[in-house]
Amino acid sequence: MFTIHAGEYLVGLHIQQKLKLNVWIPAKDKGIDLLVTDRDNRRTVSVQAKYGKDFLPGQSTALQESLSCFSWFTLNRTNLRDSQAELWVFVLHSFNSKPHFVVIPKAELHRRMTSLHRTEKTLQIYLCSTRRSKRCWEIRGLGHDPSQIKEGVRKEPLRDFSKYLNAKGWAALTKKLKV
Repeated sequence: MFTIHAGEYLVGLHIQQKLKLNVWIPAKDKGIDLLVTDRDNRRTVSVQAKYGKDFLPGQSTALQESLSCFSWFTLNRTNLRDSQAELWVFVLHSFNSKPHFVVIPKAELHRRMTSLHRTEKTLQIYLCSTRRSKRCWEIRGLGHDPSQIKEGVRKEPLRDFSKYLNAKGWAALTKKLKV
């Protein structure tokens, strides 16, 4: 007997309600959390879902005012490299808004993590989304000062995950399914 975790549930619910696609749960965990099909069940996309709670409460007032979500994820480098999932979806839970989703092709996520975090076997990543500009960044190692974060992202564009945030990210899924 097994159950799905909160991230898988939130991803599946979003896909079914907002994108009007079919979501399937594999009977055995082989590194794919969800299978998504078009409305006719002719095309499929495999998805790995990761859930991160909001660590924004307790941070500085400046950080709380500039960010909507601040979530932490732990990834195993080998599992990422060997993953069969086509898309990885990170659920950034927020106490102040609806969940934010970062939807990124596995190959692109692997490329970025290899470049940003060269040596660690276990990848600790911090994804945050901004309140006003609707941007998303990976900020591990940049400190928790908003101006320092912006400067760090400017120097390392691979930290900018904005094109994978919410509607822009879901476009990769709908494009693959040709809907």
